[in-house]
Amino acid sequence: MGLARTVAVVFGAIYLLVGIVGFVLENPLFGIFEVNLLLNIVHIVLGAILLYGSMSYSAAVQATRGVGAVLVVLGILGFIVADGFGLVPLGGNDIWLHLGTGAILLATGFMATDEPAVTV
Repeated sequence: MGLARTVAVVFGAIYLLVGIVGFVLENPLFGIFEVNLLLNIVHIVLGAILLYGSMSYSAAVQATRGVGAVLVVLGILGFIVADGFGLVPLGGNDIWLHLGTGAILLATGFMATDEPAVTV
């Protein structure tokens, strides 16, 4: 399957589930992460992009790079405007979640080599 596809599936499923669970559980999510309607939607969209991207190796590489970049930007914005301009909570523990998962996705996307050869 390849590392990029595996990482896209795992992180895609996690972000999709976190986005859905954010609608059900009380804020802060798991007692740690501040969420709201818009951030839940962002998590669902990012998870869906990763899951869709996992369907092929080249799409997984692009998805991990793109979503990783978005998450790193959200993490950096959390240091600058923790309240996300009043739209989304980006500060606190969300900073570390976004920076950490963004870094893992970026590393996976940029360390990926050409599509692995099929072995029979």
